[in-house]
Amino acid sequence: MTLVNIDVTLRDGGYRNGFGFDLDYARTHARLSVAAGFDWVEIAYRKGSFKPTPNLGLTGRGDDDYIAAIADEVGPQHVGLILHPRNIDDTDIPAMYHAGARLLRVCVAAGDPQPAFDTVRRAKDTGFTTCVNLTRVSQLPARKVVDLAVDATEAGADVVYLADSNGSMLPAQTARLTTLVKSVASAEVGLHAHNNLGLAMSNAMAAVDAGASWMDSSVLGMGKGPGNLVAEQWIAYLDRTSRATGYDLGTVLHLADLLGRSVPESAPSLPLPDLVLGHFDLSVEMRGSIEHDDHRQAVHAAKSLAAAG
Repeated sequence: MTLVNIDVTLRDGGYRNGFGFDLDYARTHARLSVAAGFDWVEIAYRKGSFKPTPNLGLTGRGDDDYIAAIADEVGPQHVGLILHPRNIDDTDIPAMYHAGARLLRVCVAAGDPQPAFDTVRRAKDTGFTTCVNLTRVSQLPARKVVDLAVDATEAGADVVYLADSNGSMLPAQTARLTTLVKSVASAEVGLHAHNNLGLAMSNAMAAVDAGASWMDSSVLGMGKGPGNLVAEQWIAYLDRTSRATGYDLGTVLHLADLLGRSVPESAPSLPLPDLVLGHFDLSVEMRGSIEHDDHRQAVHAAKSLAAAG
């Protein structure tokens, strides 16, 4: 099985620094990431994340000139973006392709998935390799996951990503969902792990053992909340176990050191409220509802929210 790895640092790491990577750093990061063996570098959101905010930085906007600069650095065959369908218009997909992106990931709102599938169809017709992200997949019934995976494949998605947005999934659950999606959909299966419970690596291993062939990670784990699967640990694991070839651990470690020195917000972190959110499978939007000076009160508040459904 060929394993495809996406470096999501510039995009998911943007939640830590307001997407404020400067262009020089982004170019260097992308170049080193590809040199280390990553297949794709997900360089930005297109026109904002789930809740667009004013004054978004470079990697929260995904402007055409930024796409072109990274494509000039590493080649279009390594450049990917992600988007929420409601944030774009009909001009965006051809504009991104013309600027030099070749991978497009589309976030699926489980309650209203049709805009995502329509976006996938347009992207596929344009020439993109297409992925869908089943966001907050831990909160979806298995039947819903099946339906979304099948519909995404019929729309032309090359990859169905299980996005553990809340960082709450356990390895056995990850394995079951991976197996389930593989059994009903012709698309490849990917995992986007968050590390609220410190299980991103275990979940990645479980997903690959169950047949997942696409994996996200970020350098130093830099990402929303406590972050993502740690890229340098993941590459070390793949190299040691011979699960994949063509990766340069030394270059990944060099990139990790560069990121740590260049971007203070990249320092590994486990905010205690995010651990609580992960434990109770609550989204980051609930963070303000559980924050207390007394962490026992935070746990009690989270337990009440989880019980309320």
